[in-house]
Amino acid sequence: MNAPDFRAPGFRQVGAKRGTIGHPLPGVGVRIVDPGTQALLPANQPGLMLVKGPNVMQGYLGRPDKTAEVLRDGWYVTGDIAALDDDGFLQITDRLSRFSKIGGEMVPHIKIEEKLQELTGSLERTLVVTGVGDERKGERLVVLHCLDEAALQNLLSKLPQLDLPKLWVPKANQFFRLEALPLLGSGKLDLTKVRELAARSVAE
Repeated sequence: MNAPDFRAPGFRQVGAKRGTIGHPLPGVGVRIVDPGTQALLPANQPGLMLVKGPNVMQGYLGRPDKTAEVLRDGWYVTGDIAALDDDGFLQITDRLSRFSKIGGEMVPHIKIEEKLQELTGSLERTLVVTGVGDERKGERLVVLHCLDEAALQNLLSKLPQLDLPKLWVPKANQFFRLEALPLLGSGKLDLTKVRELAARSVAE
């Protein structure tokens, strides 16, 4: 939560900080851990957010398998990627489902999508980045797009201009065209369908 700052003679306690969602509620514990090793991460480093407190459920009714996926020693696995700063303020940056683990490194899909979208010059969303399994590196990036051939070739020619780590740049042969990106009734991307279509495109 965010709260008004508290001031007293010679003392000030910051209750809110721009760009964060505030402090965890009283009685609620938050841990930021490495998504792969579950090791506790230092302040300001993004990782998987775990939550513990009276607000956490006991589990899924009749689904011990599902419960084991999301509850670890009483800590609830939120699926959010977040960071705690030195003052205890929490910033949620992404969802774990929007990352690929490639060669041991967490690679964010959304940041890659934003850079690719900029290169297209289009104001409408024309592509989505996801990951598929890879025997050598664990996962590899796949881009599903709605670009015509000329626009696609123009985009591929600009890939070397991407201001991203080399590991984050999708290979030119991993771009697959769709007539339209799959959407939910809410208008948001259907990420489950995106992953299915990506796996099918690679298999073909």
